[in-house]
Amino acid sequence: MLSSIDFIKQSIGLHLFFARIMKEHSFFLEAGFTPRDASFTQQADAFRREFDGILGEAISVSNGVVNPGVLQSGEVITPFTLNAEMATTYFTGVQIPTQLTQAEAGLSGGGMITVSPILEQYVSALNQRAINATAALIQFKSNILSNVTSCKMFTFNYPLLIIHIIREAELYLLQLRRLQNREQISLEREAYDLEFFWNRQMAEHAKFIRGLLDPTEDALISQANNFGNEFDQLTAQAKAAIDTNAPLSKVTGESLKATENLRNFKAQGTQGILACKVKSIIIPLLGDHVLREANHYLRLLRMFERR
Repeated sequence: MLSSIDFIKQSIGLHLFFARIMKEHSFFLEAGFTPRDASFTQQADAFRREFDGILGEAISVSNGVVNPGVLQSGEVITPFTLNAEMATTYFTGVQIPTQLTQAEAGLSGGGMITVSPILEQYVSALNQRAINATAALIQFKSNILSNVTSCKMFTFNYPLLIIHIIREAELYLLQLRRLQNREQISLEREAYDLEFFWNRQMAEHAKFIRGLLDPTEDALISQANNFGNEFDQLTAQAKAAIDTNAPLSKVTGESLKATENLRNFKAQGTQGILACKVKSIIIPLLGDHVLREANHYLRLLRMFERR
């Protein structure tokens, strides 16, 4: 049974990462539709606003509560997040609420916190709001995927990207439901499944980057392709470890090194996109988005390595 303190800390930490990811998924969908599908654009925008609200509520009770390691990891915001949001608003006209990012920049990690029934009820209600929104967003994404793969809709998002963001929403939903049930979740014990999950996501990030770079960016395309191949191999190794119940430590070490290198590649790429030095069709916020996911995975890998 999860203690009240752990329930609150884990819930808030989860929202600071995943609610932002969900709102950005909604934005990427919103920006990818054609004028014919204006109703889908409106639905995606409504999801984006709902997750803005969820993130805002989480931020409002985060200060002095959330695990300092979450704030320090670079998974909540990076040095590029605010500028990426401002540039993305400029390019698209979609008003991204940068005040959320500015509020997160001022957060500090918690030490001893006083748990009140009011705070616990607030967090539980926030979790339920996120559960409802995420379940609905999964259905929306699945509907889009079905339309795209049956040639009933065109979008500028790859079908694989839609599958990719469905997976991440499903992980958020699973972890939320476990928290609401007060399950004692040990991420270390779930290392096998999470390494398989995130190695596959990292492989796909590299492939998306490869496919969105301008064809003249030969060196960056080659680097992205190499990362895709490397993480395909790491995904296969993690799957083999799951199937045979073999020790995961070798895979963890290799995944950590590869993810650090990919994170650095993403950081340089995001910086280059913001400075108009990388030719691509990568919206600035997408660069920062995949960078934060790499930072999140690095925090998990370091946790697994210490286990």
